[in-house]
Amino acid sequence: MKRNFLKGCLFVMLACLGGCFSMVAQPFINEIKEFTRQDAGQMPPTGQILFTGSSSFRLWKDMQLYFPGKPILNRGFGGASLTDVIYYADEVIFKYQPGKIVLYCGENDLAASSTITADTVVARFVQLFELVRDRMPQVPIVYVSIKPSPSRRSLMPAMLQANTKIRQFLQQQKKTRYVDVYHKMLDATGNPLTHIFTSDSLHMNGDGYKIWQKALKRYL
Repeated sequence: MKRNFLKGCLFVMLACLGGCFSMVAQPFINEIKEFTRQDAGQMPPTGQILFTGSSSFRLWKDMQLYFPGKPILNRGFGGASLTDVIYYADEVIFKYQPGKIVLYCGENDLAASSTITADTVVARFVQLFELVRDRMPQVPIVYVSIKPSPSRRSLMPAMLQANTKIRQFLQQQKKTRYVDVYHKMLDATGNPLTHIFTSDSLHMNGDGYKIWQKALKRYL
């Protein structure tokens, strides 16, 4: 009961700090329940490399094939923002006792509202980082930079600013890695590569994930 009360208080606090989020977590409840159902059938072993965050991980269905021999657990969900990962941290992070955490999140925060700035994203990231560090001080954290999606071209300056500040923050922390995929997904003129995205110009195809594979593999 106390845990649920504290979790509810956290959610209210996030809503007040980050804008109008009163229903922010609800769209993903079915996905969280599905994780619980899968875990009930066979709980994943502890110590795995946990990928969590938004749909860029969720849609990476064949992730294990890109990192053969690595103990991968994918718990990306929906169009998650950093506030969603914070809210569901018990369900998508802590219960699994991972050996390493790989996070992709922040893009949906910027896309949610014009009132969400790069500094908002950085503050939310720091809050999540400190939450994890408090509970799992020895677990390495790998952050994948916000990607330059063609459908969100107007957000690229804010994306770059958020990425830069998160990278600078992580450089001051132990057991962390910042993985720059942003620049690897641009053409020679600084525009997003279009051929690595699906028809929605938001999510990646196999060519996009090959870029992520190459950027990530040394840190897994």
